[in-house]
Amino acid sequence: MTKKTRGTAFLEKAGIAFTVHPYDYDPKASAAGLQAAEALQQPAEIVYKTLMTEVDGKPVCVVVQVNHEVSMKKLAAAAGGKSANMIKPVDAERMTGYHVGGISPFGQKKRVPVIFDESAFQAEKIFINGGQRGVLVALAPEDARRAVDGKIASVAN
Repeated sequence: MTKKTRGTAFLEKAGIAFTVHPYDYDPKASAAGLQAAEALQQPAEIVYKTLMTEVDGKPVCVVVQVNHEVSMKKLAAAAGGKSANMIKPVDAERMTGYHVGGISPFGQKKRVPVIFDESAFQAEKIFINGGQRGVLVALAPEDARRAVDGKIASVAN
């Protein structure tokens, strides 16, 4: 496992301060994000998962706490649409260039809008996938948002 990914290269190029946190990824875990939080001995409230969704047929990347789900109704409203749903894993992988379990909002093949759940901005730092299974990056939430020109909204249940 390498610590240098397209996601970390993207953050470096953007001049964003971050630290890399590798862990043993368990492909059999029922909740990969919760497994990552446990492996890194971090509270789930500061570990975030990256989900690929569609709002009115257009892709949107959503970043939410690993112990919460996305409210599709809130997401659609935040993105200015009427309906939202998850993108199929194979389509998410093709679009982002990352494998499910390693999708990062940073350095995706195709740039799409990114929405961060407002809860991220309660913490000094958050952990987000760095672009590879078993690699999270820790950074200030505002730096993460700024790196992808993301939006902040209440999108979690």
